[in-house]
Amino acid sequence: MHDVIKEAINDMDAALELSKSPKDVISTVDAISELSTGEAMKLGMNFKRFPLGCDLTEVVVGTCASDLGMQDLLGNCILANMIGATIHICAYAFADIGEAHGMKGIDVLREVNALTDIPLDLDHFGHHGPMRFPKDIISCHGQCYFAGPPFKECPRERIHSRLVDKEKKGELDRDEWIKLSSSVAVNLTSEQGGEGHAAPYKEAEKIAKLAKAYGKGLEAIMFIGDGYDDLITGFGKSLDIGADVLVLEGGPFNISQNRLDSFAKAVAMARILAPGKVVATNGAYEDECRVGLRAGLNAIITGFPKNHHGYMCGYSPGTARRGNFGLPRVIKIMKEEVQSQSTGVPIGRGELEALARAVKVVGSEYLYPNKIGSFPVGDAHWVVIANSDIYRNIAVEKTVKDIPEVINGESVALLGGRFISWVVAKEIDSIVDEIIISDADPWVEKATVDNLRGVLNSEVKAAGSDDKKAVLNSKNSIITSTVPYVVRKISRNINGAVALI
Repeated sequence: MHDVIKEAINDMDAALELSKSPKDVISTVDAISELSTGEAMKLGMNFKRFPLGCDLTEVVVGTCASDLGMQDLLGNCILANMIGATIHICAYAFADIGEAHGMKGIDVLREVNALTDIPLDLDHFGHHGPMRFPKDIISCHGQCYFAGPPFKECPRERIHSRLVDKEKKGELDRDEWIKLSSSVAVNLTSEQGGEGHAAPYKEAEKIAKLAKAYGKGLEAIMFIGDGYDDLITGFGKSLDIGADVLVLEGGPFNISQNRLDSFAKAVAMARILAPGKVVATNGAYEDECRVGLRAGLNAIITGFPKNHHGYMCGYSPGTARRGNFGLPRVIKIMKEEVQSQSTGVPIGRGELEALARAVKVVGSEYLYPNKIGSFPVGDAHWVVIANSDIYRNIAVEKTVKDIPEVINGESVALLGGRFISWVVAKEIDSIVDEIIISDADPWVEKATVDNLRGVLNSEVKAAGSDDKKAVLNSKNSIITSTVPYVVRKISRNINGAVALI
């Protein structure tokens, strides 16, 4: 494992082979721990490229706090919806706001669901439903983040202050919370020594099983901790529980001797280990956010004023305090640290709609965790999108099931080499002899051809990133992108190409 990981830093073909091979937590942590910070960052970014990992960079936004008014909460959610940022639901806050307005927490969630169509990410959820806490916990000013390390867990032992009798009163609504959500987060830090910070593992297991039963994406939250043993524990428990997305918390819960080195390496480790190819942070100081983004971080959970994620990400000891507005600060940090030629940084409403179209075109039969060749079709985002109203409401011209009807020859050019092209190729394999892949990114084209050659009967060729060449050498051409401006651009240059949107 050590030699393969070392080789994958500078050789994308080696990285591809590593991605296909079985990986165990201890060997991965050991091997990456021996790298320099720069090597770990490069490795992590390699594994952020298609199809090794998710290559999106996004913000997930906490819109709620227990002492927000209903109008402010709903306004925050509407704004998040407008910019296309997934809403991170702190279940206890929704329950507190509902209680203050004579409503049940589930009714607040229903109202947010009715006003928005973006994914809803459920957190702070226990075996009875929303966790409930006393006022000194819900109004905490972020003592641990403000002071910085060496806190290993919540100094107020918040998890032992839970108002369990209150939680039990809402138990009848428990499953409905999960049904209305797109993804569910469980906190595993009690297994890393944070017994005062998170519920016991058995409670997380119960919620994880419910999330899986309802087909939701599952996120596992873990500490950076000491940067070695704690990571082995965190990754191991995350995989045991069936997590799709790995969420890393630094800040005061990063007690490594070299905080930034450990944070960057943890992101690189997670990039290789995350089954759903998505790596996020729910709490990281500004310097951790920056090295994490350079190491391949996909998502930062941030927040509106008063929400605890508003100060947890992007600030520093001495400035991280409740009331901060983290969202604009995190967006600025992302703009400074991440370059992307294919999407906005962070992604916005347009990219979210394009992803929803892609999921609708492909259909549930093929979606992650289902594979074509050595890789799943899509990543954890595809499952989350499929559980949102943006997916239910989006329209497409054709799905992959319609493609065989428009094929009238033995050769087909697929213009675009990402996941949709894989599924189209699979659908038409029995009726054509040759499939030509063309993508503007030579690596995407190469990876797609290599993957499809191992599973299709048809001959699969690369066009050398030349759409016109691909079309000239085929009887049919299909545009596999679901981004409108890309489809229009290709359609102007290629006569007769079939579009999916």
